[in-house]
Amino acid sequence: CDDLLRAATMLERRSEHPLARAVVNAASQRGFAFDLAPAQNVVALVGQGVSGDVGGHHMVLGSHAYFDAKVPHAAPVCQEIGAMADRGCTSMLLSEDGRYRGYIAVADAIRQESQPVLAELHALGVETSVLLTGDNRAAATAIAQQAGIRDVRAELLPAQKVDAVKELLDQYDVTAMVGDGINDAPALAAASVGIAMGAGSAQALETADVALMGNELRKLPYALRLARAAMRTIRANIAFAIGIKLLFLGLVLFGLGNMWLAVLADVGASLLVTLNGTRLLRFDAQPQSNGSTPL
Repeated sequence: CDDLLRAATMLERRSEHPLARAVVNAASQRGFAFDLAPAQNVVALVGQGVSGDVGGHHMVLGSHAYFDAKVPHAAPVCQEIGAMADRGCTSMLLSEDGRYRGYIAVADAIRQESQPVLAELHALGVETSVLLTGDNRAAATAIAQQAGIRDVRAELLPAQKVDAVKELLDQYDVTAMVGDGINDAPALAAASVGIAMGAGSAQALETADVALMGNELRKLPYALRLARAAMRTIRANIAFAIGIKLLFLGLVLFGLGNMWLAVLADVGASLLVTLNGTRLLRFDAQPQSNGSTPL
């Protein structure tokens, strides 16, 4: 087991994928994660795994679907992995120079704040939530049930996530995609608003429209409330600025305007708009009642 974990850790050492972090954390708990040099010539197999060279051998750590297509392995292995999937585990298979060596099973654990955060988002007017994942269906369904998500789309490749986002865009005016991995980047770009978690991959952070600092899900409702407050402030500032211009135009038409009044109106409007915008610096992070406008 330790040999498999060592090889997997060397392949995943520099990855930010949740499964990669699980592998490295397991190696850390056994005390050898940081004694291992990263693999050479590492290549991400998008949506399927990772490959690289370890000790002169070419190794691949990938999904069961990838191994079914690329690496021969015995039927009992498939049965074991199927049993793991039924228990809600995601399995990563390892090959060395094209020969199957073994697998590592990872059990997904839901974050404690997931359900309260989703409930708060729905209270803010988000109409529906959908889980898009490359994990096996059994594991995804188990996580979704704990989080209170009814629509689960599992075993998706990055392109299939994009298709799912486009399908949701056809159904809803605005669709937000939240992700943190390299496989989420195309879907983040396709969504109306792409939101990357702060601890995500560089590709996700670069692609997203919004990057949340840190990795706390509770920042999602806060970001939504702040965005709505910012839009209200922008609309108020535009309305105020246009109103001042129209008022001064009316004064000019009636012969009541002069140069100094024009300067005062322009500078005063700019100052008041700026001061109104600074109110967002004191934005209240606590939940507030809101309408049912969908996110």
